[in-house]
Amino acid sequence: VLGGEEINEKASMKPGDIRMLLNESTGIHVQQTSATSFNSSIRIHGLEGKYTQLLRDGLPLYSGFSGGLSLLQIAPLDLRQVEVIKGANSTLYGGGAIAGLVNLVTRVPTDEPELSLLVNGTSAGGLDTSAFYSARSGDVGATVFASYNMSDAYDPDDIGFSAIPEFERWPINPKLFVYGEDSELSLGISAVKEDRLGGDMQYIAADRSQAAYFEDSATLRLSTQLAYSRLYESGNELVIRNSVSRFRRDFLVPEFEFSGTQLSSFSELHLLGTTDSLDWVVGVNLWTEEFDQGSAAAPMKIDYDQHTVGAFAQGTRNLSENWTLEAGLRIDHDADYGEFILPRTSLLYTGMQNTVLRLGGGLGYKLPTPFSEEAERLQFQGVQPLQINSLKAERSAGVNADLNHSVQLSAALSLDLILLLFYARVNDPLNLVEVGVDEYVYRQGVPYIVTRGTEMNAVWRWDSFKFFLGYTHADVVEHQKTAKLESLLIPKARVNLVYVSEREDDLRIGLEAYYYGQQALQSGAQSPDYWVFGLMTEKIVNDDFSLLLNFENFGDTRQTRDGEIFTGSRTNPQFVGIYAPLDGFVINGGVKIRF
Repeated sequence: VLGGEEINEKASMKPGDIRMLLNESTGIHVQQTSATSFNSSIRIHGLEGKYTQLLRDGLPLYSGFSGGLSLLQIAPLDLRQVEVIKGANSTLYGGGAIAGLVNLVTRVPTDEPELSLLVNGTSAGGLDTSAFYSARSGDVGATVFASYNMSDAYDPDDIGFSAIPEFERWPINPKLFVYGEDSELSLGISAVKEDRLGGDMQYIAADRSQAAYFEDSATLRLSTQLAYSRLYESGNELVIRNSVSRFRRDFLVPEFEFSGTQLSSFSELHLLGTTDSLDWVVGVNLWTEEFDQGSAAAPMKIDYDQHTVGAFAQGTRNLSENWTLEAGLRIDHDADYGEFILPRTSLLYTGMQNTVLRLGGGLGYKLPTPFSEEAERLQFQGVQPLQINSLKAERSAGVNADLNHSVQLSAALSLDLILLLFYARVNDPLNLVEVGVDEYVYRQGVPYIVTRGTEMNAVWRWDSFKFFLGYTHADVVEHQKTAKLESLLIPKARVNLVYVSEREDDLRIGLEAYYYGQQALQSGAQSPDYWVFGLMTEKIVNDDFSLLLNFENFGDTRQTRDGEIFTGSRTNPQFVGIYAPLDGFVINGGVKIRF
């Protein structure tokens, strides 16, 4: 769990989106998929972003077509905490959580009204203004989050292409809460409108006198969220949740246009209960997802329609004083791909002083969709419709083993240590294969993918000082019929070093260093390894006002220092895979005000 303190730090450094918040967490790698428009996806333990579920208050609002820009359109100011669960978690969360999931938990009203403002500017021409308001009066409460985020196009290398695109974004999220004696109801609406233009800097500057490469994207995201809970005298709790989401994106590059609308919904009813020896939950849910491509002739449209219904049960039981077992089972039925039986189990041992051991594993699956990192890199050009009759769902099996150790070394010094081993195998991965000139078809020619590795987190706290060390080793291999290939654009080794010093109600300073190991490239070569450094400072003037000044990537690490990021002509560039930052050293500063 990333709590309020960590979210506050990252919101001060990158208030416009959550990429930094996630990318600087051990075991997570945020992969940039576009050199000019900044599209990104989340990779947990090296697996592609399509295998990670991104939730908001437990609701899947960012799947399919709507997932490509999700990380760029979620601001952190209204988040209470971020929950990261690694490994197969399909029992409670359904298909898609093969690598794990990220649940963004939003803030709720408190008895004291709050109004928070954050204004931030960057040396790259960016501006972020965010406001969050919450209040509660008796049985009614409300929260409202609104922001305006913009940036000029930014080209630190003077290569003529944008490392940061020109964009404007307007998110707003109002939410109403109604409290009863034994119940709670929340109703929310989220809206995000964004215009984004990347590519040739002269074209972005409105010089349209000659041919140029560009990526022009306009999106509108609308969603509703409903949650109702009721506590009965027996101690059981009934929970009903629903979300409906509509995502529209119009994407234009030279001589090609792609546009479409995704309409998705999620409904769930579950019942929680507890006894002296067992905590349990049972429930049912329904997912629907429909995509309509509006800019292609009927035979070439990549439209699809998925309806999946599921039932699940999970229980946690104390086997003895030191042993606890958690076991669950989900059964899903999809209209196109049939049934899925998904067991999951976890065993916890607490018999050692200050140490907890856990071993768990489970099965998962992922339904085919035409939206992937590969398709995003191609801007969907030449991507053919899914051949449902010849495809099957990707299925996975995974195990995790972890050790958690916490010790108070002295009155002022403490250590928290987590060691994790992980293994996951994904059968019949869906890959985009070129079958003709600029023609791509999804096929399942690779028998399976395996990711395995280790992860370590260590936190030392001494008075007002905190030092964090994170290490991830992820070995991701495609097991083809005649060969084994290392998965592309995944650093085998990642190191996170963070030092924070805080003088209460006065000054906070954070120094960060991140190491990225070599990554396999499409050419067959290995990328150089590199470091990225950051410095965060916050001067707290009083309880309600603070000043921010941050130096992101002050070592000015850029992929363009190692070679060209594209081949071909400037009007028809072929961009290479992105393995390192493109925007380089950026300074940002601003103010936080709380009323």
